[in-house]
Amino acid sequence: MNLETLRDYCLKLPGVTEELPFGPDTLVFKVMGKVFLLTPLDTPQHQFNAKCDPEKAEELREKYPDVRPGYHMNKKHWNTVYVTGSIPSDELFSWVKDSYDLVVASLPKKTREEGSSRKSGGRLSIKFGKPE
Repeated sequence: MNLETLRDYCLKLPGVTEELPFGPDTLVFKVMGKVFLLTPLDTPQHQFNAKCDPEKAEELREKYPDVRPGYHMNKKHWNTVYVTGSIPSDELFSWVKDSYDLVVASLPKKTREEGSSRKSGGRLSIKFGKPE
């Protein structure tokens, strides 16, 4: 997985936007305005921060040396993943999707319902689920 592959995957998820709110060196992906993934653009080693269930976060850190507590994030809920090739890409993509799903699940019910129904009249159409 490289930066462009990660970016393409994230942008295929429903309702996702990308921003640079912390300056030109950190790309941030949001769903319905809430952050689910960050990746620095100025590091020699590709990495990203993804939200994670606290128990699973600990398990992943124990299993993979390239998964560490989230850098500059709440270390209970976020992991920093260093993309070195030691972790299969499908596994990395599943962690990105898990992060997305956790954020979607934390949205207010009304927001989730609005996001899961088709909008008309030229408004944004979002259907939560797997990327196409």
